[in-house]
Amino acid sequence: MCTVKGLSVIEELRKVSIPKGTAVTIGVFDGVHLGHQSLLRRTMEEARARGLLSAVLTFRNHPRTVLTPGFQPRYLMDLDHRLKAMKSLGLDRVVAITFTRAVSQLRAREFVTLLKDNLRMKVLVVGPDFALGSKREGDIAMLSELGGEMDFQVSCMDLVQEGDQVVSSTVIRDALAQGDVARARSLLSRPFNLSGQVVVGEKRGRILGFPTANLEVDAGRALPADGIYATRARVKGAAMDSISYIGTNPTFDGVKRSIEVYIFDFDGDLYGQNLSVDFITQVRGDARFSGPQELIDQMNRDVARARKVLAESYVNG
Repeated sequence: MCTVKGLSVIEELRKVSIPKGTAVTIGVFDGVHLGHQSLLRRTMEEARARGLLSAVLTFRNHPRTVLTPGFQPRYLMDLDHRLKAMKSLGLDRVVAITFTRAVSQLRAREFVTLLKDNLRMKVLVVGPDFALGSKREGDIAMLSELGGEMDFQVSCMDLVQEGDQVVSSTVIRDALAQGDVARARSLLSRPFNLSGQVVVGEKRGRILGFPTANLEVDAGRALPADGIYATRARVKGAAMDSISYIGTNPTFDGVKRSIEVYIFDFDGDLYGQNLSVDFITQVRGDARFSGPQELIDQMNRDVARARKVLAESYVNG
């Protein structure tokens, strides 16, 4: 039995109500991007065709945090948003377990037995590079053999491509690292989003005439490259056009990287509130200016450009 902070993996799985057989897919699904969506929809199709429930098994933590000491994940989505995104596709069951050293040591047969016993798995839907079990021994060939012995089928689908590039979380992180949030949006099928609590910052933006909300996000989140972005902010369900800055404020010799959001035509206190920000496009990269006035002049140009870009995005969808 695999212990997970006092709760076994078996007990985690048994919390889920499974009244009949399932088609299951497994993965971290960070970002729930176009490739993930295709795999999840294939799982639902396999389930419908066989009169089964569709289920996804995902992990609360990234397996590499256990398998590779010192690995620092840079998540495209936090767990809550990831689970909500998968549920919104229409899956019957979204199951999250904690990946531990004990789980990593399970042989492929043992892992499959957990799926059979607890999720009543009848179909396993995977991509061509999928493997499970200790040392990734459970590749497609081995899983197919186990399927014949343990009464389940393996359904393998091709990787999803956009143009000549495979859609992957790594490709999306690379796009963000280059400030290409428009490319990330295309691969995610939705804008890249950062959400968190508004905290007290340097209050420099108010002095400059651009009062910003300082956004605190989880340390493990992937971030776009330093720079200025046209964004849409949401507070308590209300969407507002905005411009966002990510960087260290080099003009003022800053050191700490911050995320600052200037909401157009807004006057209110956001401290302590949750703020959600969709990144639409990069306006420019970060830069050091000779002083406050040069920065103010540039910010006025940035705001004008962001307003134009956001207005066009409403027209173009």
